[in-house]
Amino acid sequence: MTKRLFCFGLGYTALALAKALLAEGWSVVGTCRSEEHRDAARAAGMEAVLFERTLPLRQAVRIFGSATHLLSSIPPDEFGDPVLDAHVGDLAAAAGGLQWVGYLSTTGVYGDRGGDWVDESSDLAPVNERGRRRVRAESGWFQLSIGSPLPLHVFRLAGIYGPGRNALEQVRAGTAHRVDKPGQVFSRIHVDDIVQVLRASMAKPARGAIYNVCDNDPASPADVVAYAAELLGVPAPPLEPFATAQLSEMARSFYEENKRVRNGRMITELGITLRYPSYREGLAALVKTLPPAPAPAAPGSGRSRRDFFRGRG
Repeated sequence: MTKRLFCFGLGYTALALAKALLAEGWSVVGTCRSEEHRDAARAAGMEAVLFERTLPLRQAVRIFGSATHLLSSIPPDEFGDPVLDAHVGDLAAAAGGLQWVGYLSTTGVYGDRGGDWVDESSDLAPVNERGRRRVRAESGWFQLSIGSPLPLHVFRLAGIYGPGRNALEQVRAGTAHRVDKPGQVFSRIHVDDIVQVLRASMAKPARGAIYNVCDNDPASPADVVAYAAELLGVPAPPLEPFATAQLSEMARSFYEENKRVRNGRMITELGITLRYPSYREGLAALVKTLPPAPAPAAPGSGRSRRDFFRGRG
């Protein structure tokens, strides 16, 4: 029997999983929010359908009923979880035929711990609305699984990086910041290791399981940027005091949380050996895949060396 994944939201992580499963002979159906993204997914070998809060799936019970596995990677919005709001009844009706259901959450549900460690048994104490939405969404999925045979697994993801989404790209583009906030650390995870965890869970379902998904080395974001610059052979951006750093509202909100996340359950229960146990291995592998940097400007062109390293090539 062909294994068939239905995925709510073909975003960065879900696409990486879908491509890995397609290579193993799986059938993958996923949702997109635009016809452009739907066409791109189809060109990559997936079936794709349009979905958003205001555009529920047609014949959802039939669609879910033909899947063996289901993943939701769509974040909650100000109104709640769009998937549950649109299809909670349909999911309940199809639950008995699904072998595995995964929900991608975030370690933001733990909030700020002043740099201390958290694990899956830690209290949920989000410090911003984004985290509170995730807690409510997790609760909604667990309520559905309690009232039906839905084989739910929750994955709390740390900061995700990988091809096209990493500190190397930011340094090259001149958008990287080295923020000086003493004691600040973040946990992170390479997208390939997320895929490894999800596939291991699919092979060894444990209904109701919660996994923190992160690497072994919570680290200062300033250190990560400095290492990326070292790999590229360019000067690291100067340290900026947090109070005056020019950060977006979203970026600044991440600094509200300071914690180290344990991944022991992921390692022991799923038998995971991380491909990239820290950002060093991850960035060292990614730098080998980067296209060549643009050539410096010719004398008299008006472009300075600083412009080049800021990515204005």
